[in-house]
Amino acid sequence: MWGGESAKASGDACVAPMHRARMMQYGTGASRRDRRGADHWHRATAAYTGRIGPVGREGGRCGQNDCHSPVRAVSELPRRAEVVVVGGGPAGAATAWALARNGIDTLILDREPFPRRKPCAAYLSPQATRILHEMDAVDELLAAGAAKLSGMRVHAMEGVAFEGRFEAAHGFRAFSNHGLAVRRDLLDAVLLARARAAGARVVEAVTVEDVECDHRGRAVGVTVRSSDATRRVDARIVVGADGVRSVVARRLGLARQLHWPTRAAFVAHYAGVAGIGDCGEMHIFNDGYCGLTDVGCGVTNVSIVLPERTARAADGNAKAFCSAWIAAHSSLASRFTNATGVSAVQAVGPFGARARSACAPGAALVGNAADVYDPFTGEGMYAALRGGELLAPYVIESLRATDARAHEPLEAYDRCRRHEFGGKWRVARLASIAVASPPLLHLLARRLRDRRDLADLIVGVAGDFVPAREILNLRFAMQLLAPSFGS
Repeated sequence: MWGGESAKASGDACVAPMHRARMMQYGTGASRRDRRGADHWHRATAAYTGRIGPVGREGGRCGQNDCHSPVRAVSELPRRAEVVVVGGGPAGAATAWALARNGIDTLILDREPFPRRKPCAAYLSPQATRILHEMDAVDELLAAGAAKLSGMRVHAMEGVAFEGRFEAAHGFRAFSNHGLAVRRDLLDAVLLARARAAGARVVEAVTVEDVECDHRGRAVGVTVRSSDATRRVDARIVVGADGVRSVVARRLGLARQLHWPTRAAFVAHYAGVAGIGDCGEMHIFNDGYCGLTDVGCGVTNVSIVLPERTARAADGNAKAFCSAWIAAHSSLASRFTNATGVSAVQAVGPFGARARSACAPGAALVGNAADVYDPFTGEGMYAALRGGELLAPYVIESLRATDARAHEPLEAYDRCRRHEFGGKWRVARLASIAVASPPLLHLLARRLRDRRDLADLIVGVAGDFVPAREILNLRFAMQLLAPSFGS
C-alpha cells in the first residue's frame, strides 16, 4: 500500500476504522515447483475442479454437505443477508472473507460456476502476497504450481530492454521479495474457498440483473435470476465486485467510460515458450504490447494488449489473429517456435473505465467495478485484494451506524480509496502515454537500461511497496532524462 509498508514510509495514509492490516515479514520457505509440462499444469488444480459450493445454510456458515451441489431453482436462493457481494473474483472474495471473519452475514453471488477461466495478466505483486498470506492462501497456491517472480523486464523497440528487481538497494522493503504468477481459475477457486471457510455463503451460476432501491434511492437488495425464475435478495449493503461491466455500478449511475486510452486484450496459455525466467516480461511494439509470465508447471500466460480498433480485426477468430500477431513480431516469434497452446484464447476489454464514485447510499464498489487499470501496470490484482481489505471495515461501521449516518462510512471509504490508489492512477496514466508513444518509450528504456537503480524504483512501484511519489517528482524525472543529474 502506498506509504504504508516500506522501510522508509510511515503508517498507512488512510486507516480504516477498527482495522489496520498487520505488517509482517514473510517467507514461504518453498522453492519454485518442478516443471512437469502441460499435463501437470492441468492436474495441478484437480482439487478445485468439483463444484465450489453454491449455498450454505440460511444465515450461517456453509456446512460440509451444503457446498457441493449447484443451485437449480430460485427457491434455493437465500432471501436476505446483511451484505450481498456481487461477484466472486478476488475483489469479492477478499471483501467477503474480511467481513465474514468479523461475524457479518455475507452472501457472494456470481454468474459463473467455479472454477472458471478469466483472461488476466496473472500477476500478483509482492505486496499482494501479504493479503494472500492473511487469507492463508499462499502455501496452497504454491503447492498447486504458482510461480514466483523476482522482478520485471521491459523490452522496447530496437532490442532495447531494461530490468528491475523487487529486492533492491533503494531501501524500500516489500512484504515478500517475490511476486506470484498464478492462473485465475486456480486463484479464484482458492480465494473463494477461503471466503467460504471464514463463513461467507456462496451462490454460483446466478445472474444479478438489478439493484433494488428504496424510495430514498438507497440500495436495499438485488434481483437475482437463477435457472428457472427470479428472486429479490434483501441486503443492508450491496457490494459491487462484478468487474469491468459492473451491473451494480451501471444500475446506481456510478459507471463512467473513459475515452482514452481504450485497449483490449487477448489472453492464452502456452507450453514451451523459450527463455522464460523468473521475471515477468513486457514487449512493446508500435501496434501494441505483449506480456509473458510464467504461471508454473512450464506454462506461460501470454497477454496481447492492443488498441481497441486493432483488436476488432480479430473478427471472431482470436486464435488465428493472435498467432498472426506473434508471427509478425520476430523477437516474439522466435520464442514461440516450439510453443503449444494449452488453452483457448480469451478476449477482455475495452479497458478505460473508472466509476464516478466508489459508493452510493447502501452500496460500494471494489476491484474492476470501481476502476480498471491498463494491464501494463500490473495493478489490477493488488487493487482488487487491497480494495476488499480497505472496504470491509467501512462496511462494518456502516452496518453499526444509525440509519441517518449509515452512508458516512461508505463515503469515507471512497475518500480513502482515492488516497490509497491516487498515485498509482497517475503512474498508470503516464505508462499509457509512454506505451502509446514507442519512440518515447525507447528513449526511457535506454535510460533505464543504464540506471538500474531507477528501474528498480519503477518496478518497486509496480510491486506496490514503493510509494508512487518516489517516481512522481521532478528529481526522478531529471535523473531519468539526464542521468548525470543528482549523481
